[in-house]
Amino acid sequence: MSGINDRERAFENKFALDQELKFKALARRNKLVGLWAAGLLGKTDAEAYAKEVVVADFEEAGEEDVFRKLRRDFDAAGVSVPDQDIRTKMVELLGEAVSQIENQ
Repeated sequence: MSGINDRERAFENKFALDQELKFKALARRNKLVGLWAAGLLGKTDAEAYAKEVVVADFEEAGEEDVFRKLRRDFDAAGVSVPDQDIRTKMVELLGEAVSQIENQ
């Protein structure tokens, strides 16, 4: 019986670790995409804008809240970036974020 409990505990610990790594990777991705967007938007304080993008992710589950913020900000600034380019950059930077976290 102890073996089953140990395996169950190990599975729960792995799940918790995976969730933590996923959260960190998404937060890192949001910061990276915020820095990218800040450059396109001509923001003088790129770090502050990146933090706004990270916070935007807490509006709802998923990444649509981040996409909407970027889309709104690009439109308001008159910066022409197609939706697909935003989504592609988000995917690319998620890969980079995962690499950064794994190499810490």
